Amino acid sequence: MLMGKYQNSIDQKNRLNIPAKFRDELGLRCVLTKGIDRCLYIYPMTEWENFMKKLSALPSSDANVRAFLRHFYANAVECEIDKQGRILLPQELREYARIEKDVLTMGIMDKIEIWSKAEWENSEETVQLAPSEFAQKMAEYGI
Repeated sequence: MLMGKYQNSIDQKNRLNIPAKFRDELGLRCVLTKGIDRCLYIYPMTEWENFMKKLSALPSSDANVRAFLRHFYANAVECEIDKQGRILLPQELREYARIEKDVLTMGIMDKIEIWSKAEWENSEETVQLAPSEFAQKMAEYGI
């Protein structure tokens, strides 16, 4: 399971150093794609395959499903993790996530989220639930 939050930055060649705690679960290859909320997702290959199976079961006749598929598939890049534990972040994906230098890398169960530090700070201020709302949502979800 992927969990934890780490601060780091991309280097001059636009490579991200994957935190050591995540490398074992990722192996040597992973998939990088657009996430939701202006972040990027990194999936271990097995989790990507599971995710794709779920997506392929959706009805492609639904316009929302097609948009969802395009968001993830069209922007997906298979990455090899180099000997120093780095992957290259393509320009288009960096621009989508507004990543310039400083990033936060978070393990979120089956995937990793990569956030621009500034974008994360902005979203945390606007999206965070009040404690009472948080508790209410947990109860609604049966947690």
